[in-house]
Amino acid sequence: MGSETVPRLLFAAPGSGSGKTMITCGLLAAWKEAGVRLASFKCGPDYIDPMFHRSVLSLPSRNLDSFFTDRDTLRYLLRRGSEGAELSVIEGVMGYYDGLGGISREASTSQVAQWTDTPVVLIVNCRGMSLSAAAVIKGFLEFQEKPMIRGVILNQVSPMIYGRLREAIEKELPVRVYGYVPKLTDCFLESRHLGLKRPEEISDLREQLKKLASVLSETVDLSGLLSLAKEAPPLSGPGPELPEKGSPVRLAVARDEAFDFYYEDNLQLLRDLGAELLFFSPLRDAGLPEGACGLLLGGGYPELYARALSGNGDMRKAVKEAVEGGLPCLAECGGFLYLQESLEDADGRPWPMAGVLSGKGFRTERLQRFGYVTLTAREDCMLGKAGEQFPAHEFHYWDTTENGQAFRAEKPSGSRSWPCMVSRGDLLAGFPHLYYYGNPAAAARFLDRCRAFEKGEG
Repeated sequence: MGSETVPRLLFAAPGSGSGKTMITCGLLAAWKEAGVRLASFKCGPDYIDPMFHRSVLSLPSRNLDSFFTDRDTLRYLLRRGSEGAELSVIEGVMGYYDGLGGISREASTSQVAQWTDTPVVLIVNCRGMSLSAAAVIKGFLEFQEKPMIRGVILNQVSPMIYGRLREAIEKELPVRVYGYVPKLTDCFLESRHLGLKRPEEISDLREQLKKLASVLSETVDLSGLLSLAKEAPPLSGPGPELPEKGSPVRLAVARDEAFDFYYEDNLQLLRDLGAELLFFSPLRDAGLPEGACGLLLGGGYPELYARALSGNGDMRKAVKEAVEGGLPCLAECGGFLYLQESLEDADGRPWPMAGVLSGKGFRTERLQRFGYVTLTAREDCMLGKAGEQFPAHEFHYWDTTENGQAFRAEKPSGSRSWPCMVSRGDLLAGFPHLYYYGNPAAAARFLDRCRAFEKGEG
């Protein structure tokens, strides 16, 4: 894949809580209403924000993460995910310069902007300040030699002072102010222990976004932002070297309210490598999809649905019998907890689960192992040989009495490490979330094991 024109913008902020997700979704809704063909992306290993993008566009949203991939792969994923779009919108994560360990720009929003040559619009929450916002913006413009910041949107600003504040900022700084967001009382996105609530859990979300889009259409220069996006240089560079596509194979993928943490590019890579994805619900279905030769149990919120999951005894039995019968299974975080003997709900009450593994999932009072990790296989397993490495991410409040020993997880900054993941034949399960483009061969090996199972060679 060579050079391609991709009009694009990245919306960033000085820190979390600045209104990035709300404003990004509002702008997506406004552009969609105006008939602009859109693609959307989220920086970092976030699952929830892309769901909000998807709720606006009715199209998949993808992740861009400079810890998981190299520069060329990141640019390739942006190009590919932008096919057919007139505008690609990228939402940043945390503060613009916040990366690994909190003191590095590696794996930060600013690194994604630099690697993809994307113009950045900084969303500055002006609650409790006015002209001081100019000092904040100046600091972000001068902190890095190539900040990529071309524009600003001022959040929670009174229309009475906006005009004068915009003039002051544009007079003092080499940046354009593209508009403002007034203080809103009926547009907000709620949170829970892993971040924002999912879109379907927020009452009248579509009505909120419709109102927000109407406001932003009046207070933000949408056409000016689109013009800025068109100034982005063409995206060029080679794509990643991927394994050859294998023969078709049917893969059961758990997807419902309890299991919905999947990177869209992970699912697409599985398809590209020959998988036919058969989505099913551990909450409602009585068994695995017919003809499935492998099982993918992603993350999510099984703890919030522990009673219902436990009550579906037919599914629990089907999963246990299939995995113990040799069906290749890859389970991450929530899916790992589902395979345990039991899982505590949010009130600390234990419920029987699939019983494939001997551990018991339990609630804790704080985040456990959190952030990026590099996984090193301590033994040969379904995804690779001993010593092979995989980039991953952990983020969970629940823990288990048996985390496994098949891999060593190491933080990229600092010296902290710990054993993790259970490997047993063609079963690999643990808390880490894998990003397949960080090691595409691992995804191919998983599907190869599924093909072997289909042929009775497991």
